[in-house]
Amino acid sequence: MDYLEGLFLGPLWSDTDYENRRHTGLFLSYGLFVVGAIVYSYLTGGLSDLLAGHQILKIVLLMLLFLASPFMCFRYYRMPIWVKLPVLLAETIKYFLMTVLMTTWVMPYTHVAPETLQQNMIGFLNKTLETSTERFAASAGTFSTVLGVITGGVYLLFLAFAVLILAVLIPGTVFLLVRMLQYGYDKLIHMFVLGPAADR
Repeated sequence: MDYLEGLFLGPLWSDTDYENRRHTGLFLSYGLFVVGAIVYSYLTGGLSDLLAGHQILKIVLLMLLFLASPFMCFRYYRMPIWVKLPVLLAETIKYFLMTVLMTTWVMPYTHVAPETLQQNMIGFLNKTLETSTERFAASAGTFSTVLGVITGGVYLLFLAFAVLILAVLIPGTVFLLVRMLQYGYDKLIHMFVLGPAADR
């Protein structure tokens, strides 16, 4: 529970050592989870109901939870356990909604039929190898095909690796940015609203 408190409540409201440790595995796992959800929805349409419906409601609920977060988390450790759990659940729902909305905003860029995608990938592969082979045709002679396939293959592997890395890093970066925004907003509310009210 301490781990979830540190993750979802942030350092302002939690007294765990979550912020003092690196969480690279969590960062990468979250990115892989989002990528997996996008790929699964793209190939099967299995998450279409969750991703497509009630967009305005999701955005409004996310904003309400974002704005209400410092008021819910203030004095968290003075709350009884039966109040802590709903607060932690609300924070979890907030980041779940953020993940769903982020995935939803990406999905329009994947509206390509799997058959068309396969043809496009094969065409891109052939064009890349052909261009790479032509580049060595004048200087390498009969070895141009071999050199072209090798350099083209290395380029394709590098491109695939770069796309995968970006696809994994971007969701985690968005998650961290939202946490930073939440922390900044919580800090302001704590300094100018909740803190002075508690001192009265």
